[in-house]
Amino acid sequence: MLTFFSPLEVPTGFGPSAVTIGKFDGVHAGHRAIIDRVRAVAADRHLTSTVVTFDRNPLSLLRPELSPPSLASKAQKLELLEQTGLDATLMLTFDEQLAALGPEEFVQSVLVEALHAKVVLVGEDFRFGAKGVGTVELLRDLGAFHGFSVIVVDVVAPMGQRRVSSTWVRELLDTGNVTEAAQLLGALPTIRAEVVHGAERGRTLGYPTANLSRDVEGFVPADGVYAAWLTTGGVRYPAAVSVGNNPTFGGVPEKQVEAHLLDQTLDLYGATVAVEFVAFVRGMRKFDGAEALAAQMGSDEQQIRQILGVAPKATTAAETPGD
Repeated sequence: MLTFFSPLEVPTGFGPSAVTIGKFDGVHAGHRAIIDRVRAVAADRHLTSTVVTFDRNPLSLLRPELSPPSLASKAQKLELLEQTGLDATLMLTFDEQLAALGPEEFVQSVLVEALHAKVVLVGEDFRFGAKGVGTVELLRDLGAFHGFSVIVVDVVAPMGQRRVSSTWVRELLDTGNVTEAAQLLGALPTIRAEVVHGAERGRTLGYPTANLSRDVEGFVPADGVYAAWLTTGGVRYPAAVSVGNNPTFGGVPEKQVEAHLLDQTLDLYGATVAVEFVAFVRGMRKFDGAEALAAQMGSDEQQIRQILGVAPKATTAAETPGD
């Protein structure tokens, strides 16, 4: 997939293209349905399938108090878009200059001059240009003038439920429902961060963990214990993952993510790892001391092994460098 970060980076001979425009936060099933349509139209008309998106949620600049946390970082978004089979993505920096661009200027500079659009696919509620004054009707008028057609696409949610949206995915993750969130995303909810040093309490309990940095890419789900996969160095390992402040002990930051690898001994300090959440196991709660917590962790591990299809533990807990 070709990736551009400014209309000026798009080569003169690019296109002609079939284009869709949006935030594409999380690149969920609704987004993928639109992208599939773009790719089909592009293939049928011998065009370049292209997405125009933004480096942040426009609300983070326009109404920061209303801007929700992102489901994916910029890097994650581009990786997810590449997986859809798109030919190209133009990721625009949403700054004050872009926010002030009128709808006519946006169409002229981005769709016409840079991407040489012949078809533009948007949702029925699509708005564009400064203060969102551009409508689908205006886009059709501009298309007629500049020589591109407009297709309005209707995204239907699976199983006849509510329309798939990033808001719905966030609601599910905020309650720990990573399984249903994965159905809407079309992939397991994933975060990525560097492994850092922690208090090393897990080691003393027989369940050493890799502590993830607070600087996390992606949306961290609700506090609790999860069955998950941890990927490092291109290898995927089964893991028990804890999210939360571990109320049994003091001094643990809110939303701390800790991963205990099953049956593995790895030095992960300084490594950047990806954690894919598979299923919620239990909520975070306070135990009557370390012994009770360790017993519960053993029970959690048994359940997580069943969820992930990992053989029962035959020996004592693996000692992985970490906490």
